[in-house]
Amino acid sequence: MKYLVMVQGSQADYEAMAGKPSAGSPAWNKEDMQAMFAFMGGLNNDLAESGEMVDGQGLTEPARTRSVLPGADGRPVITDGPYGETKEQLAGYWVLDCASLERVTEIAARIQECPQPEGAPVYPVLIRPIEEGGDPGASE
Repeated sequence: MKYLVMVQGSQADYEAMAGKPSAGSPAWNKEDMQAMFAFMGGLNNDLAESGEMVDGQGLTEPARTRSVLPGADGRPVITDGPYGETKEQLAGYWVLDCASLERVTEIAARIQECPQPEGAPVYPVLIRPIEEGGDPGASE
């Protein structure tokens, strides 16, 4: 079964990684960033070697988000982000092909071990099965 495994972050988190702290996100230094990238690189290599990695990407900051909604007149309404009411955004993802929900949950727990500075916010790692058979009610 394929799963979408997602990590979240806020605009403040991206700014903290660029060295600009806020009340909820301490500034990251060069060593913090290197530790995170080394951890993620090792994780990605392990998942590729096990054959479970289908795809995985980090995403750019929420400030570079664009939202497209239908307008009242039927024409699209395009807004650049982030929005004042928005908090966490999708920060990165993996598409994994795992034998079971238990296995992908083990991987999500490993993702939670990624190093970060003391006091940095902790977000859940989200797991969503990918529907491949055309039946949204089907289960694993």
